[in-house]
Amino acid sequence: MRISSAIKRAVQISGPKLATDYLDRQQSWNNFGERVAKLAGALVKLGVEPGQRIAMLSLNSDRYLEYFFAVPWAGAVFVPINTRLVAPEFVHWLSDSGSSILFIDDAFLAVWPVIEGQLPNIHTVIYVGDNETPEGMLSYEMLLADAEPIESRDQGGDELAGLLYTGGTTGRSKGVMLSHKNLLINSLQFGPDAGYSAQSIYIHAAPMFHIANGVAMFAVAAMAGSNIIVQTFEPGAVLRAIATKRVNQALLVPTMVNMLVNHADIGKYDLSSLKRVLYGAAPMPEPVIIKAAQKIPAAHFQQAYGQSEAGVILLEPEQHDGIRDMKACGRAILGVELRIHDEDDNELPRGDVGQICLRGDNVMLGYWRLPDLTAETLRNGWLHTGDSGRMDDAGYVTIVDRIKDIIITGGENVYSAEVEDAVHQHEAVAECAAIGIPHDKWGEQVHVIARCHEGLSTTPEELIAHCQKLIAGFKCPRSVEFISDALPLSGAGKILKTELRKPYWQGHDKQVN
Repeated sequence: MRISSAIKRAVQISGPKLATDYLDRQQSWNNFGERVAKLAGALVKLGVEPGQRIAMLSLNSDRYLEYFFAVPWAGAVFVPINTRLVAPEFVHWLSDSGSSILFIDDAFLAVWPVIEGQLPNIHTVIYVGDNETPEGMLSYEMLLADAEPIESRDQGGDELAGLLYTGGTTGRSKGVMLSHKNLLINSLQFGPDAGYSAQSIYIHAAPMFHIANGVAMFAVAAMAGSNIIVQTFEPGAVLRAIATKRVNQALLVPTMVNMLVNHADIGKYDLSSLKRVLYGAAPMPEPVIIKAAQKIPAAHFQQAYGQSEAGVILLEPEQHDGIRDMKACGRAILGVELRIHDEDDNELPRGDVGQICLRGDNVMLGYWRLPDLTAETLRNGWLHTGDSGRMDDAGYVTIVDRIKDIIITGGENVYSAEVEDAVHQHEAVAECAAIGIPHDKWGEQVHVIARCHEGLSTTPEELIAHCQKLIAGFKCPRSVEFISDALPLSGAGKILKTELRKPYWQGHDKQVN
């Protein structure tokens, strides 16, 4: 169970076949394998030791894909950085992970001078763009040109391969530790059910830092398929790539599907090659999937449910023919035990609502430097997802609500504590709560309910602008409501967010959209 084994196999069985296609660059698996081994050699030449964390802050590219495989090839740990964050959040991810090397592209050169002085652990910055290398940075291509390929140094199994940061209920992101076994097992578990094979021509339209794309990325490599890469999601560019590159597989969040099927020019493109579309990261509105089936009739749409801490469970394509009315998010994939637990970790009868729990070799090692949270999340040997749901007699799970205070907007997880921390930093705010309310385009939008200190006041516009300086734009409130009375509290003194959500979710059968 070494990540390097996936690349070695791809080279062995599909050497001359297309591995990556990005902009005007195409390379075979033979070329890709050589560049991965050389990049790993360059990292070792720079002094990289086993277990060292190496970060990437970049838009999608073929070099990003090489990074994902070269870092573990060198025995190190990859740390992909969410490109939608702002400077303080970049600093937290890079400092908390202890990353010592940073790969960066043109899109983020401007932020580096802002955060550089706050990151004493970063001793080497590698430029992965195509323009002149900035002063003080190393050129990606020059590193490869001067390097010799090395034999893989990864030990595999439970060796740490990647830190994928996710939001934290304390308001701080936490690093999910994924091993070689976690990542490879997951790709082999879900890959066949999702139709991945040597004939796959997969488009990287979702951001490469995201676990959703990562699951597909490792599956494509394990099957020796082909990777079509677009720098960022832009509906017209994605439609054009599907048509011209004859893409047959994609992974998209529902917001992306919505934007594609409602694009004014969709009828101008031949999308008949697209046979499989896996979607997840947020619930899919039924009108969107119905329209998608009409606009892209050759494609089978398949739902996935998962999280950074583990992999996916799947909803088979035939479920979209009306069975269960598409409300189920799926059932356990091969090698995963899935149960619904009560508060005492007893398994509940079918149909009863409780916490979705699972165990299997795809489940994370734990949270980086957070042993107490790891023990709580993995208690009794089960991953506690923080989502509540029910299971029917055939094993299909339907999500009912979230135990964790997560707002999913446009496929991105927003943790209410993080929003509330930013809102609370405004001098006028006495208390607040961030909740998710229905939104036709994004699924949910961040809504803040706040009470001001006596004698002080602010406006929704001012409060939103205040948050934009502290947290990423997608996390900022889209709407603000001011109240004069205290927020409702439970007997334990916790804000009753279920009561706050009720007026907005009337008429909905689930408290997620």
